Amino acid sequence: MEQQKDSYLTIEGQAEAIFKERSSKFLCYAYHVESEEEITACLEPLRKRYYDATHHCYAWRLGPFGERFRANDDGEPSSTAGKPILGQLLSREITNCLIVVVRYFGGTKLGVPGLIAAYKESAAAALDAAKIVERTVDTRIKVDFSYVVMNDVMRIIKEEQPRIEEQTFDNLCSMTLSIRNSRADIVLGRLGKVEGAIIEVIE
Repeated sequence: MEQQKDSYLTIEGQAEAIFKERSSKFLCYAYHVESEEEITACLEPLRKRYYDATHHCYAWRLGPFGERFRANDDGEPSSTAGKPILGQLLSREITNCLIVVVRYFGGTKLGVPGLIAAYKESAAAALDAAKIVERTVDTRIKVDFSYVVMNDVMRIIKEEQPRIEEQTFDNLCSMTLSIRNSRADIVLGRLGKVEGAIIEVIE
């Protein structure tokens, strides 16, 4: 049986690179992003900073498995800029990432094959400069239990090692846990055997 994929690659922070091709200069930026709002917040300062650039082309992927994505040619011939940038994110299986390539035209036309190659290399340069990290897709679990069974709950936590996000200890205790998806059913099963425990999976 194939194990459920519960991890993905992304970049940490941001990275920059410069690529030159036949007197055209390509300024390459890669950002870790987790929403379209964050993408907009990255794009706008670049447009203001490089207001005199010929093109601001970009591509992004969002979601643990890159479910949402977009490519923008910003006036370059169709599919010569955004698509090859997106292609680098796809080929390296990187998501939650925005790549922007700012082009200053140098006076020599590159042609369609030349543009595709230049934007591909620019995106690759930005990713080469970035720190690639692995992240897990996690399930969040809330468990309420009485103080008398705390040792049972804490034994499970010690052995399964979920991340503790919140905890309250009183007569009625409460904990919010986070565990990678592939281990979630095991943790849920073990917690379900604790007497009186009330378990909720949080979306």
